[in-house]
Amino acid sequence: MTPSQVPLPPASGAWREGDPPGRRRWYAREGPLPLEAGGELPGVRLAFETWGQLAPDRSNAVLVLHALTGDSHVAGPVEPGHPTPGWWDGLVGPGRALDTDRWFVVAPNVLGGCQGSTGPSCAGPSGRPWGGDFPFLTQRDQVVAEAGLADALGIGRWALVVGGSMGGMRALEWAVAYPERTDALLLLATTAASSAEQIAWADIQLHAVRSDPNWRGGHYHGAGSDPQAGLGLARRIAHVTYRSEPELQFRFGRLPQGEEDPWSGGRYQVGSYLDHHAAKLARRFDAGSYVVLSEAMNSHDIGRGRGGVRSALRRVTARTLVAGVGSDRLYPPSQQAELAAGITAADDLRVIESPYGHDGFLIEVEQVAALVRELLHADPPPTARESRRPGRRS
Repeated sequence: MTPSQVPLPPASGAWREGDPPGRRRWYAREGPLPLEAGGELPGVRLAFETWGQLAPDRSNAVLVLHALTGDSHVAGPVEPGHPTPGWWDGLVGPGRALDTDRWFVVAPNVLGGCQGSTGPSCAGPSGRPWGGDFPFLTQRDQVVAEAGLADALGIGRWALVVGGSMGGMRALEWAVAYPERTDALLLLATTAASSAEQIAWADIQLHAVRSDPNWRGGHYHGAGSDPQAGLGLARRIAHVTYRSEPELQFRFGRLPQGEEDPWSGGRYQVGSYLDHHAAKLARRFDAGSYVVLSEAMNSHDIGRGRGGVRSALRRVTARTLVAGVGSDRLYPPSQQAELAAGITAADDLRVIESPYGHDGFLIEVEQVAALVRELLHADPPPTARESRRPGRRS
């Protein structure tokens, strides 16, 4: 065994070969993936999970796309291979909005991620982890990889594509790049193009990760230590933007954490809360993937090379619902209003009422479920879908 083939110890919360697979399955692309920024990515593999059964005519497939630090485990308990419960567990299952007695639900781990899909923690051409040599990805590259997964599953057209935040970016890309493959579309707390402020918040987080001495230019896998401090700081910054000011004030106010004295180096409750989320992410995520995916989000512009945002949105033919969270200060409802106004087949903007800010699209499952049901229950039975034409809902 050569040095480049020696198994390296874990340096992050990434899923690694030899770990329990859990409910994951894998799709491997034949041949390299050409990248929008130039060059190519060899050996592309996507981890994914499925629920339900694919209909004989393959017309009942639903694609669920996760946000920045999500993964393919949309539904299900904590179990070997899955350190956290399903992030939309209340949405998927028998009798739920995504009723697995009727719908075949597919959820991939995004390309560049760290829970089984090709990303910085995976072996590169040298046999060692890609680390900082992992190429720049865009949302379009990620969706091209997901289109390959759909092909491998024999799914020519999705009954519904749904995603929030980063997942919403990819859902929108699906509807613009592959309108003939997207029957219905649910966009949650997302945008047509990342704004200057969104890029700025991400840039601060990227600096936090890269400023950690253990970052080592991204080549920390197998080095004996990893940039957990930098990743934790990035998560603290991000989490404040994910929640609303009124919620934080109501939950924590100015209270100290337990018996700690903030005047003597102790923490406030809100600081302890951020520490908790920083440590939780560091245990289950990879700093390299955080960087790659944050940069991909910054690159998001649905109108790039398509004549601008308005022109790109006119390509969408899917019946569409767009929803924002009323208290979202990171992806404000004005961005979703632009989407709803620009997509011909979209209904008026829907607002998810929630005190939780951007995270409301993950927390307010019943409100999201109502939107899913509205889109899916408007369809005829899957076996009769050939007669349906997309159009604006009255």
